[in-house]
Amino acid sequence: MGGIVYSSIATRRNSRGYSTPSVVSLQALNEQQTVRQTIEKFSAFSNEQMSQETIAYQSLNRNTLIFENGAFSVGSGQFAPFTEFGAELGFIERDRRLRLVPLYNQDSELETITLIRESRQGIMTPSSPPVSIEQLLGEWYGKAITLYPDLSPCQTYATQLNIEREGNILNQTLKTQTWEFTSSAKIDNNCLVFEQGAHTVQVLLLPGGASCTAPRQIKNRQPFFLEAGWLIDANRRQRLMRRYDERGTWVSLTLIVEEKTDNIK
Repeated sequence: MGGIVYSSIATRRNSRGYSTPSVVSLQALNEQQTVRQTIEKFSAFSNEQMSQETIAYQSLNRNTLIFENGAFSVGSGQFAPFTEFGAELGFIERDRRLRLVPLYNQDSELETITLIRESRQGIMTPSSPPVSIEQLLGEWYGKAITLYPDLSPCQTYATQLNIEREGNILNQTLKTQTWEFTSSAKIDNNCLVFEQGAHTVQVLLLPGGASCTAPRQIKNRQPFFLEAGWLIDANRRQRLMRRYDERGTWVSLTLIVEEKTDNIK
């Protein structure tokens, strides 16, 4: 790898949402033993460079896991009250990358969600509106692979996800060979709100086929997960799920690659 350059748009979602154009360059050094990443950020109103950051990697840290298809996650290995907390979940598909970064403040409240859509420099990627509810409806059949930060053997299993709408309520049932789970959400514009369980969990539907699933506030001594989704096209989706146990310890990372049947209910 001599060098790869991605052009990206980062959108931070909070009470003052904004977009930041940027260029990410990846270069192999020292006979491909080192990767140098350069991030240049520009003004949203002009071509003026606002900042530049260079980071060199020789190995992955213990809070990072990567799948064979390039999907990855890096972030806090431990949640603790009264500290900032977050993670990055990312996908790659040919000349495109998509990354999501949910961040929590010291009150354990979801403060920002940063969406980063990237394409290899010189490749034109059409803009797209936020994912719609209708695009998610139907039967999704997938394959899940779970990796563990303690390097335990990975697990692979088939999944089946059924998503239906009844008025302002979205119902979904997830099945595997060993268990089945059903949940319901209130539809609030481009947000789905699940109120079952210990946490109130929201799914924010974002541009570029992206979705971000996260608790609105993390409660101490309760297991939780962060999830990013990418609707690559009408019938293909990937999801990344980063799970934490009741002690706040990161325990697994699951990639689900799904395809939708033509029978949409």
